[in-house]
Amino acid sequence: MNNKISYLLNTVRRMHRCSSVLTPKSSVTTRKHILWIGRYRDPLENVNFRKLFLNSCPSLHGSSIRFLSQKTDVFSTGAKVQPEKSTEALVSEQAPQSSLELEKLDDCGSFEVKHAIDHREAFYDSLQKCTCPSDVLDLASESAVSIKHFTNCLTTVWRLFKNLSEDQQRYEKQLIFEHPAFVKLCQQLLRDSRRMTRGDLVFSLHAVVNLGVPQNTLLVQTLVRVCQEKLNQLDNRCISVLATTLAGLDKDKNVSALQAGLQLLVEQRIPSIRDIFILQNLMKCVGKDAPVFLKKKLEMAVLKEIDHLTFPNALRVFLALVAMNYCSIPILNACSKKIQENVHDAPFRQLILILEACYSLQYRNVKLFSALADYVNSTACLWDKRQIILFLSAFETLGFQPSELMDIFAEKVTEDPEFLNLKNLLIVLRVYSRLNYVPRGQKHLFFETLHSCLNKYLPQISNTELLKAAYSLCILGYLPHSALEELLQKDSRDELLLSDDLYKEQKEMMLRCVKTCMELDSPSFVKPASVLTESFSSLVSVNLRKAREALIELLGDENMFRQNVQLPYKYHIDFEIRMDSDRKKVLPIAATDDHADSSAQRLAFLFVPLSAFCVGTMHPQGKLAMKKRHLNKLGYHVILVLNKKFQEMTNEDAVEFLKGKIYSENALHFSEVTVQDNN
Repeated sequence: MNNKISYLLNTVRRMHRCSSVLTPKSSVTTRKHILWIGRYRDPLENVNFRKLFLNSCPSLHGSSIRFLSQKTDVFSTGAKVQPEKSTEALVSEQAPQSSLELEKLDDCGSFEVKHAIDHREAFYDSLQKCTCPSDVLDLASESAVSIKHFTNCLTTVWRLFKNLSEDQQRYEKQLIFEHPAFVKLCQQLLRDSRRMTRGDLVFSLHAVVNLGVPQNTLLVQTLVRVCQEKLNQLDNRCISVLATTLAGLDKDKNVSALQAGLQLLVEQRIPSIRDIFILQNLMKCVGKDAPVFLKKKLEMAVLKEIDHLTFPNALRVFLALVAMNYCSIPILNACSKKIQENVHDAPFRQLILILEACYSLQYRNVKLFSALADYVNSTACLWDKRQIILFLSAFETLGFQPSELMDIFAEKVTEDPEFLNLKNLLIVLRVYSRLNYVPRGQKHLFFETLHSCLNKYLPQISNTELLKAAYSLCILGYLPHSALEELLQKDSRDELLLSDDLYKEQKEMMLRCVKTCMELDSPSFVKPASVLTESFSSLVSVNLRKAREALIELLGDENMFRQNVQLPYKYHIDFEIRMDSDRKKVLPIAATDDHADSSAQRLAFLFVPLSAFCVGTMHPQGKLAMKKRHLNKLGYHVILVLNKKFQEMTNEDAVEFLKGKIYSENALHFSEVTVQDNN
């Protein structure tokens, strides 16, 4: 019914145009109806209407025309109006009397249709030839006549804009917002937002938001509201685009309502979605605040399609899990494997994003880290030194030590230290100190180079930066004398630690470590014959109860060891055991205290967490390495025990383990032990 009425309106208008040339319009009523018709836009200006008209054209040629009757008249071509006549009668009266006249009418309509098609093709050809956003806006001001044209112009503007460099984007963005056609385009979107197709709607919102139109504008808020109204009409692709857009918007009433509705829709649609690209977009949309059951549903949907995972999608899924704050080990392992296979295809920025994602998700995969480090190491000559610094910084936050890459970079530093500005110098010092790495074969030269760079910046360095730099070098066992003198002068003047400093406690700890290193790491320091110790309460933490029970079973008496021992310089050890010089016999603590025997050997047991070591190894990180070095200076043989592994042992195995560490002079060095990552 509706189609027939539309065909009637189209046909009557065409007939009116053709007949109006021969017939005068003298009646007031006629003018009234012409004005009524003029309130409607030309059908060719609307793509959907134009398609409808084109589809109806074949039925007009060579066939009789019959429509349902309509009580109101559409227009009149005579001097008098006859409202009581039916439309069918009116059409029959106005029908051509010969086939020649019918052909003329058909030719008139066909010409306009052909003109519309040619205009459409010419418009889209011109749109594809545009090379910058301003070209597209110029075309929109000259040739865009329909909402479809305007939405295509907008999405093309965004496509061209996002491919520009950052500097070009800043300049081009100003041109876009100052272009008069952009204002007209936004007004058109605002006016016709409810008439858009679902695809045009979500892509327009996506383009507008990413071009930087403020979220609180009427345009953005209107598009968001219309998306709410049409939410159930969106297909999976549109949902994916909308999810990506919402991830970049701040929370407000409309956005929150749309996100809530989208979550419900996603929950219903998940079983039917087989595209990982769409799934990862939905993962970004639901965000970290989504309920766990929804995150689990998305995880299972991705795992069903994991065999079809491609390298680009593996990167996207990695980042989507970060947005969702959900660490799915099966998905991450599959993504990691795909990334390892295609690491040579990943650009610099994506490699950094992978490492940052691993840190955010607390995901430690030694094979993945090693593959990335080996790739950067093998192509180090192609990377800028500052890019390598960013890689090393990312590895440092993960606690992973890429030793070969650190050797190569240390060589670059010693060859050309001029590229190190103060910011990069502090990063390099932090990386090497935390990962406790001294370059092979160039220890002295590397430290001297860094020290020289630091001295160059002493006149301009801030108090906090000076403390950080000195602290990092001291952890590595190197004393930068010029920097330390400057630091102590500032400390004596109370310029380092301000009462209102948020990081006062951390700075106090760093300054204390620096002063300890200055004393214990000094060449003039002599190992004391005895160390003043103090035992804390006999109560031990839950984590150490198993170790205490194993020592009692092994040594037969709790008087054979000391627990919770406090040493000078605020160092603390979990258990202390004293033995004869041959490491054959354990001596009672009380007896050795009464008779200071310099030949007695002191063993210090430290039960430490996995995070105190570099990922994938038992190589101690900087602070633990410094503590171990200083305890050695105080006369202790330090035995590091990974507490997590120890707690997993049976009681019998725990006793045997401690027995091997106590009585074996050549106890296995933990720094040489490789352990599997926790994934």
